[in-house]
Amino acid sequence: MLFVAALFFLVACPIFAQTPGATGMAPGEIKFLGGMLGLGLVGGLCGLGQGKAVAGAAEAMARNPAASAGIRFALILGLVFIETLTIYALAIVLKG
Repeated sequence: MLFVAALFFLVACPIFAQTPGATGMAPGEIKFLGGMLGLGLVGGLCGLGQGKAVAGAAEAMARNPAASAGIRFALILGLVFIETLTIYALAIVLKG
């Protein structure tokens, strides 16, 4: 959290140093920076979600080995949905 706050302050400092008629960064650069921050956030949170899903599936298979086929199917389906979210975020950043 401290890193994100420091990053915002570093990005804001050149904006305050400009003359009133000029701009520090072009609107496209600001949009790209926001997209990259969002993609990093989405990628990190999807990684945490995948880790939690795999841990839960491994624990469930250890408790009930007879149901491992159904658990494995649900795990793979869940991982596909989580990874699709990251791919959608990448597509949005590349489009913008």
